Amino acid sequence: MPVTVVVGGQFGSEGKGKVACELARRDRASVAVRIGGSNSGHTVVDDQGRTRIFRHLPTAAVLPDTICVIGPGSYLDVDVLLREISGTCLTPARLLIDPNAVIISEAHKEAERQREGARPISSTCSGTGAAVADRVLRAPNVPFASSEPRLQPFVQPTQPFLRQRLTSGERVIIEGTQGFGLSPLHSPFFPHVTSRDTTAAAFVSEAGLSPLDVDEVVLVIRAFPIRVAGAEAGPMPQEIDWDTVTRESGSSTPIVEKTSVTAQIRRVARFDAEIVKRAIRTNAPSLICFNHLDYVDVRCRHHLLTSRALPLLHDVERQIGRAVDFIGTGADTLSLRRSLPVADSDRHATPISA
Repeated sequence: MPVTVVVGGQFGSEGKGKVACELARRDRASVAVRIGGSNSGHTVVDDQGRTRIFRHLPTAAVLPDTICVIGPGSYLDVDVLLREISGTCLTPARLLIDPNAVIISEAHKEAERQREGARPISSTCSGTGAAVADRVLRAPNVPFASSEPRLQPFVQPTQPFLRQRLTSGERVIIEGTQGFGLSPLHSPFFPHVTSRDTTAAAFVSEAGLSPLDVDEVVLVIRAFPIRVAGAEAGPMPQEIDWDTVTRESGSSTPIVEKTSVTAQIRRVARFDAEIVKRAIRTNAPSLICFNHLDYVDVRCRHHLLTSRALPLLHDVERQIGRAVDFIGTGADTLSLRRSLPVADSDRHATPISA
C-alpha cells in the first residue's frame, strides 16, 4: 500500500516538516497524517514565502488539496489546534480528527510544571507526557476528542477513511514527530528522552494503520544535530556553539536556532554517526534526506554543492553506510542529490554520484 513515513534520525528538528510537505507535493499525496503531541513544532514555508510552525497539523496543510488527518495516537492542546485550523482556513472537508485522540488538560500541564521543578529534564511542559501517562495508566478522567465540543465538526473515525484512500491506491504521508534519539525505547540516553516512541513503526501504529501498508520510510537527518537548551536535556556528543557554525559556514549573518515551542536557543553539535546508525537499523529507511548542508557552506543556499560541502557529505555517507537521496540547502529547499550542480569555482570537487 502507498504509505510514506517520515521519521527523524537524531534528536528532533531535522527538518521533517519541510520534507513531509515537499514529498506530499511531489507524490501528489491525497492525505497527510500527523501524530504526536503539542510538545514539538514542525516548520514549513508556504507558497507565499511565509514561515509556518505547526504543533498539531501536518505541514501539508499549506497545500491546497491535501486532506489532513490527526490520528488516534495524538495528544491535543485544543487552543493550539484551533489557532492552527483558523490560520490555515481548514474546513471539516479537509481535516479529520480521530475521536480516540486524547485532549491535554490544564491539569496535565500543571503536573509537568511541578515535575520539571522537582526533577528537570528540559520538558516543554506542554502536558503531553502527563497525558500519555494518564492514558497508559487508564485513568478514568482521560478526556478524548470525542467529548470536546469545539472539535466536533472535525471528529470522525479516521481508520475507515484512510483504508478507503489506500484501497484506491492514493498516497498517504505520515509525518512523524521529534527524533529517534529521544525514543524512550531505543535511545541510549534514557531518562533524557520524550514520552513516546519516535520510530516509523510507532508512527504507523498511532495513525491506525498496518506495517504492511508502508512502502517507503524516509529518514531525515541534519549536518549539525541539535538538542533543546539545558544540560539536563541530556548528553550531546561533540557539542559546539552557533558562533562556530556561523564562522565555519562563511555566513555573513549569525546562524542560530530557537526551539519552535519554547523559543529557547538550541544546543548544537558536530555530526555524530552513532545515533543515525541506530536509527537506520531500527527504521530500515528506503530514502535518506540530509538537511542544513548550507550550515557547512553558506554558498549551498544557491542550490548547489561546493568543494567544502562535498567532503563532509561523502564522509557522512561513509560513516552511516548509506547514500543520501535528498539534500536540503535552506528552509524551503529539498533537492535530489544527483540534481544539484557543483559550483563553477569547485569543478575540481569529487563528482556527484547518482
